[in-house]
Order: sequence, then structure tokens, then C-alpha cells
Amino acid sequence: MYSFIYLASQSPRRQELLKQMGVRYEMLAPNSGEDSESIETPLLHEKARAYVERVTLAKSTAALARWQKSGLAWAPILCADTTVSLPGNSEGEILGKPTDVTDAARILNMLSGKTHEVLTAVALTIDPSQQALCLVQVSRVHFAKLSPEQIAAYIASGEPFGKAGAYGIQGHGGTFIPSIEGSYSGIMGLPIFETAQLLERAQVTCT
Repeated sequence: MYSFIYLASQSPRRQELLKQMGVRYEMLAPNSGEDSESIETPLLHEKARAYVERVTLAKSTAALARWQKSGLAWAPILCADTTVSLPGNSEGEILGKPTDVTDAARILNMLSGKTHEVLTAVALTIDPSQQALCLVQVSRVHFAKLSPEQIAAYIASGEPFGKAGAYGIQGHGGTFIPSIEGSYSGIMGLPIFETAQLLERAQVTCT
């Protein structure tokens, strides 16, 4: 039985969701010298599900290496990654975090009036001598048709940056979404149902 876990993510949304679940956690975030950008670069013709699984397991490996150098007591390590996918898109189905204003506008114009997928992989390293267990949650998100003015105003708010697909459902971006099929928490970045399954496997207690 474990009374807490390590969270290998700096996402405030994932921290919020773990608190909602009653899970006690301590941070095991990436160091400034770690090259997380190269991990998150999609491979040529890589499909969204394969991508999000690969990135999450790579983050788990890096987090385990951090723990091994830390001298901290062992507890399961949780990692997650979220990507937005527009299947059949000619420019590639994986829509990552926008690099600048122009890129954010490009992504939002792609999503406008269409249905896309949000895939979140969550991985838990239960034993430091074994590979992490990984589950993937897939949701379908229906996006309203956006005007150029709406897109410009949303980008000016700053919310699209640092988010896969250039929007946040828990913020103003949620006003563009008439309906979803799947997991709201998964779209936020941590599917609580799948996470609870993994924590149960690891015998992590919740408050």
C-alpha cells in the first residue's frame, strides 16, 4: 500500500484532478536540463495513439531516472501526455502545442467546425524494476465554426499557448465546444477513471 505517488508533470490541471480524486502526490517534475521537446516531436507518419503512448512511456523512463538520482523513498510515479488529433488531415493528424500566433491560428482554423479526437495516455510505474503500465483514453470533441474575429480574440487572450490543439476546454476554449463524447477529465489532461484503475493496481490509498 502506498499513501502517495510522485507526479512527473508540471501541469496545474493534472494536479487539480489528482486533488479532486483525493490522491496525495509529491512533484517529480523534469529538470531544466532535460530535453523534453525532442521527446514530444512526432515521428514521420506517426499515428496519434502510438505517439501519445511513446511520449508518455519516454516521460516515465526519464522520471524513473530522476527518482534513481534523488535518494527519495520509493512510491509509484505517474506520467501523462495529451495530444489532439484530426484524423485524415493532410498536414498530419497530430496537432501539438502552437509555436506562435500564426501557428495557433492555423490549428484553430483546422479545428473550426469539425470533430477531432483528444487522446491522453496515463502511465504509472508501480515497481522501479518494471516498465510502467499505460492506458490511453480517447474522446471526440465537436468544435463550433469560429469566425476570424473569434480566433484572433482567443489567441490574444494567451490561452491557446502551451496546450495541444491550441485550446483549453477548462477555460474560454470550452465555449467553442457544443458537445463531447468521452472523458472531460481526459480532455483536460488526466482521465480520472483510467488513472483510478492504475492507482488501484498499485494499491495507492486515496483520502
